[in-house]
Amino acid sequence: MITISVCMIVKNEEKVLERCLKSLKPIADEFIIIDTGSSDKTKQIALKYTDKVYNYEWQNDFSHARNYSFSKASKDYIYTADADEVIDDTNIERFVKLKKAMLPEVEIVQMKYTNQLQYGTTYNYETEYRPKLFKRVREFMWINPIHETVNLEPVIYNSDIEIIHMPVMSHANRDFKQIQKVIQSNIRLSKKLFIMYAKELFIAGEDKDFLEAKQYFQNAIENETRGLDEIKAAQCVLTKCARLMKDHNLLLKNSLKNFADNKPSAEVCFELGEYFFEEQDYVEAAIWYYNAAFETECELNIHYAGDYPLKQLANIYQLLGNKELEEEYNRLFSKWELPKSPDA
Repeated sequence: MITISVCMIVKNEEKVLERCLKSLKPIADEFIIIDTGSSDKTKQIALKYTDKVYNYEWQNDFSHARNYSFSKASKDYIYTADADEVIDDTNIERFVKLKKAMLPEVEIVQMKYTNQLQYGTTYNYETEYRPKLFKRVREFMWINPIHETVNLEPVIYNSDIEIIHMPVMSHANRDFKQIQKVIQSNIRLSKKLFIMYAKELFIAGEDKDFLEAKQYFQNAIENETRGLDEIKAAQCVLTKCARLMKDHNLLLKNSLKNFADNKPSAEVCFELGEYFFEEQDYVEAAIWYYNAAFETECELNIHYAGDYPLKQLANIYQLLGNKELEEEYNRLFSKWELPKSPDA
C-alpha cells in the first residue's frame, strides 16, 4: 500500500481548516502545513493534526509556496489540498481502496473536483477532473525497441474520487491583486495564466477589474508572440472595456478583428448586444444576443453563450411588446442548464 503526504499552504483558514484535516485524516500518512502568515487560530488547529507546520515568508508566488510544501514531503505520493475542500466518507473509502491498489507506474491521479461554481472564479463546469495526487519521486524510463527515447509523458489515472469544494468566500479580489503584482514585476504571464486571468474577469470580475486590466490586455494584443487563443481572450476583455468606457473606436477595432477569422466569440457578441441595448436600439441588440446564444461559442464564460443572452432576448421582446417571443426566450432561459464537462 502506498503512503501519502498531504501538502497544504494556508493563511487565516480557522473557519474551514479543521473540517478539511478531519476529512483527510484516514488517508494521510503525514500532513505538511505551510502557513504563509496567519493571524488567527490556523496554526493552532494545524498543530492538533501534525507537528510539521512550517512558517513561510510569502513571496507573492503560489507555485513557490507549493514547491516548498512538496520539499517537506517524505511519503510515496503527495496529495495537494486546499483548506476549503472536503472528502466525504464514500469518497474516503474510494481513496483508501486506491491506496491499496495503486499501480506503481501511475504518476498522477486526477480526481473529480465538485461544487466549483460556488464562489467560482475560473471554471465553467460544476465538476471537472483536476490532478490531485502526485508521485513524489519520478522514475524516467526508456521506451521504444529502436530509436529509443525517454518517456516524458506522465502516466495519469482518472479516478472516481470526488472532492467537494466548500468555500466561505470568493477569492477573486485576492487573485486580481496577485496578478497585478506579477504584471507590475514585468513577469510574462504564461499562456495558461493569461487566459485564466481573462476567464476570471468574465466569471468573477467587476467593472473596475476590467478597467484595471485594460492596458495590460491592450499591450498584449499588440505583442506578436501571443497565440490566437490569447488574442481572442484579449479581444473579449477589450470589447467589454470599450463598452464600459463608451470608446467606439476600441469597440470596433476589437470586435471586427474578433470576427475576422470566422470564429467570433460569444462574449464579444454579447457585449455588442449590451452596447446596443444601452443605446436603446433593441432590434440591433437582439441580433447580437441571438448570435451569442446560437451562432457562436464562448471563449471564457459559458454563460455568455447560454442563459445571459437568452434572458436579455426575453427582456428585449418584452420592451418591444412581442409577447410570443418574450415567452419563448423566457422558456429557453428557464430550461438552460450548464452542459457537463467533456472530461468529467
